[in-house]
Amino acid sequence: MTIHTTHPFLEPEGDRDPVRRLRGRVGGTVSLWTAGVEASGRAGLTVSSWLVAGGEPGRALALLDPDADLTDALLETGRGVLQLLTWDDRELADAFAGTAPAPGGPWRLADWVASPHGPRLAHATTWAGLEVESDVEVGWSRLVTCRLVEVVVGEDTAPLVHRRGRYRPPAD
Repeated sequence: MTIHTTHPFLEPEGDRDPVRRLRGRVGGTVSLWTAGVEASGRAGLTVSSWLVAGGEPGRALALLDPDADLTDALLETGRGVLQLLTWDDRELADAFAGTAPAPGGPWRLADWVASPHGPRLAHATTWAGLEVESDVEVGWSRLVTCRLVEVVVGEDTAPLVHRRGRYRPPAD
């Protein structure tokens, strides 16, 4: 038996989707988007394909999985919370992305605060309350545009960054 340092089922570099490879090189700060008010109606999704547009009011735009529970909950309620994750939130990010097990569900991995826009991660220092303005199909995603109705910007000591399929340690 041979042990490889690469993924055993990964397609050769030249055979992979070039758009996906390009997106992986863009990288970005990892956020967690949440929506819903009741425990049974809550939904969350780890999102790294997002940006903030300045203006009055400002807006957050995200490419969301059209099949994700979060997308349904966000569009149904018209409200959500965007919170930035830190290096210590890697397990939480993977659980909400559906790439790591979370016995009892990902909501049990952290403490949450109820807000008018949905559940907010209690230890998040930077977060925003969102109101959905529009959504449109873009490629394999839903481009959701939200007004930033409440924004709290706190310490930014160890942001969680995702690039080329991996989390990167914080860098100054």
